[in-house]
This record gives sequence, C-alpha cells and structure tokens, in this order.
Amino acid sequence: MTPSDVKATLSFSDGSPSMDLPIYKGTVGPDVIDIRKLYGQTGKFTYDPGFLSTASCQSTITYIDGDKGELLYRGYPIEQLAVHCDYLDTCYLLLYGELPNSEQRGTFHQRVLNHTMVNEQMQFFLRGFRRDAHPMAVMTGLVGALSAFYHDSTDINNPEHREIAAIRLIAKMPTLVAMAYKYSIGQPFIYPKNDLSYAGNFMRMMFATPCEEYKVNPVIERALDRIFILHADHEQNASTSTVRLCGSSGTNPFAAIAAGVACLWGPAHGGANEACLNMLTEIQAKGGVAKVGEFMNQVKDKNSGVKLMGFGHRVYKNYDPRAKLMQETCKEVLLELGLENDPLFKLAMSLEKIALEDDYFVARKLYPNVDFYSGIVQRAIGIPVQLFTAIFALARTVGWIAQLNEMISDPEYKIGRPRQLFTGAAARTVKPVEQR
Repeated sequence: MTPSDVKATLSFSDGSPSMDLPIYKGTVGPDVIDIRKLYGQTGKFTYDPGFLSTASCQSTITYIDGDKGELLYRGYPIEQLAVHCDYLDTCYLLLYGELPNSEQRGTFHQRVLNHTMVNEQMQFFLRGFRRDAHPMAVMTGLVGALSAFYHDSTDINNPEHREIAAIRLIAKMPTLVAMAYKYSIGQPFIYPKNDLSYAGNFMRMMFATPCEEYKVNPVIERALDRIFILHADHEQNASTSTVRLCGSSGTNPFAAIAAGVACLWGPAHGGANEACLNMLTEIQAKGGVAKVGEFMNQVKDKNSGVKLMGFGHRVYKNYDPRAKLMQETCKEVLLELGLENDPLFKLAMSLEKIALEDDYFVARKLYPNVDFYSGIVQRAIGIPVQLFTAIFALARTVGWIAQLNEMISDPEYKIGRPRQLFTGAAARTVKPVEQR
C-alpha cells in the first residue's frame, strides 16, 4: 500500500497547526484518507457512527460498486461465477485468490466432503436445546462448541490451524444446520453422504428419512448452490466486521465465526429474508393480491409505520446483481415444482411488478433485493422460514474465514479498539449513602 502524491490537509479555525494526511488509492473505489496519526498529532479522534465513512482494513477479497450494481469476488463478477462455477469453486476462489484448475478442484472438493461428519457428542449438546428454539440460537451454540471438539485447529495465529478450521467449518455447517432442523421437527439425524455434491448432500440431510430412498432434484440442487454462491461474501458488512473484530483479539477461528453467526441473526442483516416472507404471509392473511395496492399505499405513508421488506439495499443504489440471478432461479424453481400459481408466490410477483413500475419506488431505487427472491425460493423448496438465516450463515462462512485469514496475515493488523465521544458525567465524588 503506497500513498498517493496528493495529500489531504486538515486545518483548524482555532489557530491549531494544520496537518497533512496521506491518501491511498485502491484498485477501484474511493480514495482513502489515512488518519492513523491524527490522535497522536492533534489529540483528536474522528466521529463516524456505524463506520459509514471509515475503511477499517485493506482487502483484496470482495468489491461492491453500489451505484453500478456490481459485485466482484477476487475481481470476478458475481454473474459469471453464479453461471460458470459451483459453490466449492467459489470457496476456493475466496480462500486462495484464484479459481481452481482441474486438479486443485478435485482435491479441494474431496477435502471438504471428507470432513462433513461432526463429532457424535454434538448430538447430545444439541439435545440440550428446546425443540422450539430459534435455529440461529442453536447454530450460535453449535458453531462455538466446535472449538471444544477440535483442539488441533484452535490457534488462530497458526496458518495450518486456520486452514484445517476453514475446511472443517465449510464442510460441517450444512451438517449442523440440517441437524438443527431435524431436531426441531423430531426426525432422526441423517448422516452426510460424501458422493453427493455440497448442495445435494445438504438437501438429503434436510429432507431424507431412514424409511425411504431420497433422490436429489438437480433443479433444486442448482438453486441451493446458487443461493450459497450469492451469499458467500459481501465486503465489510456487520457480521464480517464482527468476525474480524472478534478474531483480532486472537480468539480461535470457531469462536470468531460463532460471533459472525450471532451478528447475522439480526433482522436488519441476515434476518431480512425471514422478515420478507413474514411480510408476504401477513399480506396474504389480509386478502392477498387484492390487498397489494392498499399495502403499497401504506408503505408510501411515512406515518403508517408499515415497512416494505426485501426491497432496497443499504449499499446497492441500483438493482442488486444478486437479485437478478436469484429472480431467474426463482422462476426455474417455481416452474419445476409446479408452484407458479401458488397464492403466496403470485402475491410476491405482484409486489415485484409494482416496485419495478411505480414511480415512488423507482425514484427511491427500492428494487427487489436478493433476500426477496431467496426467501421465496427457500419456501418453495420446503425450508421453513425460521431456518433461512441459518442457511445464510452456512453460505457466508467461507467469506468470514477468508476475511479472518486476510486480517491475521496483514502486518498492519491490530486488536480492534474503536474510540468514543464521551458525553456522560465528568469525574465526581461518591457521597455516603445518607447524603445521596
């Protein structure tokens, strides 16, 4: 990272000496003003709630251009990866920086598929939860518990430990999610079958039972694989930043990923597709397609408190590129399963049409986002709404690991320690209780 010839000058109106700040240029995207020496030279911090104007790291993994509606993994457009690669190819790319050749692909796929089993004791740990517990509560516990079973890969500063922890986490997340689901419905756990694809194996663990053979539907298999690819990484979002911050303390990789799972649970982050399906269900209960116009009018009314879930995005000010791909997949899945006329899906398409044509939504760039379509696809496949965020966590695990590895390998990395603008009471004296 070399500074630009241009510098930013910070000056003060109170006569304090001005300060030159280095500017760094990325490959693409905005220039960055380096303020690391600001406090040392001026005794002042910057104030940036939510870190919306602050780069917390330098990264080579994922780039988003929200205005263009562009998402790149290691430079490759998401549209190309979703069409020409599978999820494990994408995992390899995120972890190692390049797409695998034929030999690397075979070796990596085999490594992951050989680690799909989890320690048998995990079953007993799982049985400590109530059956009606939210899957994300269960997943936060299970992922954190992995560090209690795999002591040979808990040193975050050891590259070999991080490597084996990465393979284990990617391999075991589908098994854990499927176990959490089976436990919640009282069905026996289905062990992984390593001659199936990553997505096919997950489908079988989710939906098979011991009493009959399960055949993987290739259309559904591809749809799930695409969901995984589209959610694999997304720059420095809340959960990724949580994983980096947690990992900066030197904690083990499993604990750092468990922190990411906990953050992803929030309705403003990974829970958005769950909130979207709940919104559709509520509209359906009030009259379905006939009530869409009335619902959209309520959304436009700021005083109504009604929110449109699954539309718009904090980063994308154009159509979310993942949403376009998920829209195609959505139509394929509904056609394959004969659900084109399902009332809830007809309702969803009616909402989509209004959002894409109504000037109010077009002007505000409230396009359907990836959560809107992925929620519809998952419901069609038979995945319960409460499990949506757990599947998001499964897909995002590789991105979290890649970001964690990058941070640990960065010579400039330090334990995270945000500053604050303190507005509480200044120093005061404790009075005896009778004088308070």
